Amino acid sequence: MAIWKTYRIADAVAEIDEEKFVLPVIQRSLVWTEDKMELLFDTLLKGDSFGGVMVIEEEKDTKPLFNYRPFTKNGNFILSRQIDSLKQSQFFVIDGQQRLQTFYIGLKGTINGKSLYFDLFSDFNSEYEFKFEKDENKLPNLSKENIDRKIQEHFWYPVKELLRRLKDTNEEDQVAEEIINKNSITDDKQKLHITKNIKAFYKNVITAETLGLSKVFINKSLPETENRQRIVELFRRLNDGGTKLSSFDLVASILKGFSWEMEGFLEEMLLTYHDVGLTQDNLIKLIFLLQNNYNKEMASLEATDADFAILKRNRIKATIKALKDFLVYSETYEYYKEGNRSFIPLFFISYHLYHKEVDDKSLETYFSNYETGNTDFPLMKRWLYHSLINGVFRSRGAGWIPYKTGIKKILEEIKKYRNNNFPLNELFQVYINHPITFTTEYSSHNLDQLDDSFVYYLMYDRKRTIRTNDVDHIMPRSILETKGYDWNKINSIKNFQLLDYKTNRGTKNGNPFASWINDPSNVKDKASYIAIHLIPKEETLWTEDNFVGFVEERAKLILGKLASYAS
Repeated sequence: MAIWKTYRIADAVAEIDEEKFVLPVIQRSLVWTEDKMELLFDTLLKGDSFGGVMVIEEEKDTKPLFNYRPFTKNGNFILSRQIDSLKQSQFFVIDGQQRLQTFYIGLKGTINGKSLYFDLFSDFNSEYEFKFEKDENKLPNLSKENIDRKIQEHFWYPVKELLRRLKDTNEEDQVAEEIINKNSITDDKQKLHITKNIKAFYKNVITAETLGLSKVFINKSLPETENRQRIVELFRRLNDGGTKLSSFDLVASILKGFSWEMEGFLEEMLLTYHDVGLTQDNLIKLIFLLQNNYNKEMASLEATDADFAILKRNRIKATIKALKDFLVYSETYEYYKEGNRSFIPLFFISYHLYHKEVDDKSLETYFSNYETGNTDFPLMKRWLYHSLINGVFRSRGAGWIPYKTGIKKILEEIKKYRNNNFPLNELFQVYINHPITFTTEYSSHNLDQLDDSFVYYLMYDRKRTIRTNDVDHIMPRSILETKGYDWNKINSIKNFQLLDYKTNRGTKNGNPFASWINDPSNVKDKASYIAIHLIPKEETLWTEDNFVGFVEERAKLILGKLASYAS
């Protein structure tokens, strides 16, 4: 049963400040952008609907169903508190967090160090303007083009100050007059805009009951675990509207419903190891994988999953610490630090490390002897390098879906070798048996079948990436096409280099390679340039007429680089 009541926004914000509204541990963090927050204030002042809020009411001197955290005043995440007895009655917000958080930040706090400003010259008939900014001087000076609007200037006013004055005086006309006089506003149209905008703000924020609150009652005679899961299920169903949670946001909420300590564990791990691509999704998948369950479904989550993570959290922390060391020592850390890399190989390196029969402290420093006596390190490195070069963790056809068949088949094999040496050849055999195209023997003929992002990473000594550079035709495509060269040779990694945007789209663009590289105004240190980009030293090959010879010699240089790192 749900009972509705109405609230004024200003009252709700005041009660958030007093922690009468709080967030149960199952709630995620703030995800709304500044733009979306600004739009909500526009919606509020127009008097349009923005949806209701759903809460559980917990009574004073009782133990709440969930531990909780207060709303954030600056956008930063706050960890939940363990609560045995409430000091006051409180509303635990199940739905509407993002909206309430927006009102609280806009009227009382900041986001990314920015305060909310309201343009008092906004056109109250069609458009309100709100902006978050640190420095008032950086706010826009001119409005969007609007033929019906005669006033082209902005008059930005801090929302927190406007709310304070309106609450102090309870007189919107008085506040409008104060602002007009203090700022020497003489234009009648500007005065009208200020007066009407302040009235709209006063009405919709302070006096009108614009917020609908639905209280959900729970049957306290039922077991606590049953009630918790009922609320988590309600939370999941409410996610079908509003700001969508990912499937793993929901999994995280369910796990936090089983154990409130999951929140702190997840936040600590993501804050410490986000640089290696450890996301909430990946951490939860790893928790399942370490239990030999690669395809856990949301409906089959159990308290034992949360218990495993909390009981084994020190072991998991030691595992990820060792994983990061491995990435650093294998010189793949920068590759993963860029983000958006497949975490699948890191799952299995982590799996192998986790199941080593060494204590947690020894596991943390497992690779301290990576150059001398560590038998796992060279095997792991070779497996990771060849797997990435072959693009194994991208969809490769033949029914190979990395996050399904890939994980399943690799897990089936690697778990046979727990506490043994890393099973390099056995995992290679998984690829071959599937079968997907996989090789450790690279040649001029298969270079273009390899994963170009990792090949570039190795070509450039694990320093330069596609994300910060253009993929450039060394010999211009436009010239080569007029000479009738084969399309596949023109658009081959043998004819590609990574070049900064400005050079590629400027002086280099479409120019014959030999004349461009030999011009000191373009390339000041030619020897260094050809070494970095693996350009054949024989300058007779640098002309488009000798393109075939050029790409074959450059292929040898690329292959040499791959061999030096992946052996």
